[in-house]
Amino acid sequence: MSSPPVAPAPRWPLILLRTTATALALLALLQVMLAGSFLNGTYDSLKDHEGNAMTLATVVVLQLGAAVAVWRPGRGPLWPLWTTAVLTVAVIGQIAAGYARSIGVHVTLGVLLVSGTLFGLVGAWRLPLPARAALPEAGPDGSGRLPRPGGPLEVSK
Repeated sequence: MSSPPVAPAPRWPLILLRTTATALALLALLQVMLAGSFLNGTYDSLKDHEGNAMTLATVVVLQLGAAVAVWRPGRGPLWPLWTTAVLTVAVIGQIAAGYARSIGVHVTLGVLLVSGTLFGLVGAWRLPLPARAALPEAGPDGSGRLPRPGGPLEVSK
């Protein structure tokens, strides 16, 4: 008795994780630039820093959903889920520290957040994509390739 063949893991959860991790890293780097601009004297950057923080919080929640999809239907590792959960809690703490004007906590947590986000980005892109599902047989030799127009190519010796 043999067990039935296992269908390949879906690719879309990992692609979604890579997309959200890339967006999160770009938003985190934009946060650093906006904070530096504010500290440099461009006070209008503070409003942009706040708006980008809300966007970053939204993307980290989306990444949390993507990490769940990588783990459960995607049959992937569990580490993206717990690391994204830690990032989610850190983002909430970061926003709270910013509104409380607790600059020491805000800057320190910001450095840790950017580092964690970049490590998560590298980890998401290092996970191998599952193999694609087998293509239906299309060619006469069963290779899935269509025959050349005019018949097979003959090579003479």
